[in-house]
Amino acid sequence: MSYTTLGQEQGSSMAAILVVEDDLFIREVAEMMIEDWGHHIYSATDVDEAVLHLNSTHLIHALFTDIHLKTQVHGGFLLAQMAVKKRPQLRVLYTTGHLMTEDMLGMFVAGSECLRKPYTEQNLKESVERLVAP
Repeated sequence: MSYTTLGQEQGSSMAAILVVEDDLFIREVAEMMIEDWGHHIYSATDVDEAVLHLNSTHLIHALFTDIHLKTQVHGGFLLAQMAVKKRPQLRVLYTTGHLMTEDMLGMFVAGSECLRKPYTEQNLKESVERLVAP
């Protein structure tokens, strides 16, 4: 998968990442770190806001979503499934602080990863690098 270059900063290409997280503090910290690494962020607090971005003409390379959103227990799974149908080349990184059940493991979009909360800056950086790697 190749990514369209959004701009050049310090010699690296940037990816556009849709971050979906209902916890304001966690979302803002994750977005700040990802932007510091040279990527462009689209932000959403729930499935409805994320769908607005996905229905737009925005170039979005990847989705980073919490699995458990306040409005929907498995909202991140449902969002990712819908997003990949709309945008088949979209890469997905889930995050959760909850225990994973066997049923949940079957809900992952093919090729996706899950980053456990609480995660460190280094954990997030490594996951994002894999997420946006060509």
